[in-house]
Amino acid sequence: MHDNELPDPTGSTVAAGTDKFRYEFPRAIVAVDTALLTIDPDRGLLVAEMERGDTGKWALPGTFLRDRETLAGAVERSLDEKLGVRDIRPAQLWVFDDPHRDERHWVLSVAHVAVVRPEQLESLGRGTAKSTRLVSVDRPGELAWDHPNIVKRAKEYVRSRYEELPDPDRLLGNTFTLRELRLVHDAVADNDEPPWDRDAFRRRMHNLLIPTGVKSDSGSRGRPAELFRRRSARDRTL
Repeated sequence: MHDNELPDPTGSTVAAGTDKFRYEFPRAIVAVDTALLTIDPDRGLLVAEMERGDTGKWALPGTFLRDRETLAGAVERSLDEKLGVRDIRPAQLWVFDDPHRDERHWVLSVAHVAVVRPEQLESLGRGTAKSTRLVSVDRPGELAWDHPNIVKRAKEYVRSRYEELPDPDRLLGNTFTLRELRLVHDAVADNDEPPWDRDAFRRRMHNLLIPTGVKSDSGSRGRPAELFRRRSARDRTL
């Protein structure tokens, strides 16, 4: 989850107007944890996990917020330092604020999530983590703290987006065939669910895509498939 050494957990003093009014109050430590996801055509939706060197437990990459550091900066730093992964901008997912979620101190976690192409994780494992792995979000294994809840929240959020939009994380390029799009959505979906029926998927995506009038040049046998692009918000208002 976080660094080996906790920040100073002592109370903080806040001035209200003048020195006459000062209040002492306990202060939670703020952390960030990231569900970094990718897809595999055979294994489905995967999450990156790291083995902590101090406890040997598996966890999501995370860190404590440093003085004057932004949440986004802490997330990027943790992915770089712990996993060796750069140039990824996760989005805020949820705040996990159970006062007892971390036995060491009162720590609240601002969880983040990102879904990236497999090639964006080629440097995975080059950070300080003892080891790393990519495992199914439906079987993340035994994780430290409340990280199973973060993975659960992340997969539900991601799958709900793919129910509504075609490849919202742009794992494919700007244009793609319906088959390529369907395979991405199948990979994101719950492994226990049957894959999309081809005709049902076409009907589901019909109003969300625009045909380009260009045929695929994939080099595969058979008739070239038509290429589509995502229908933008502007397209939907025309």
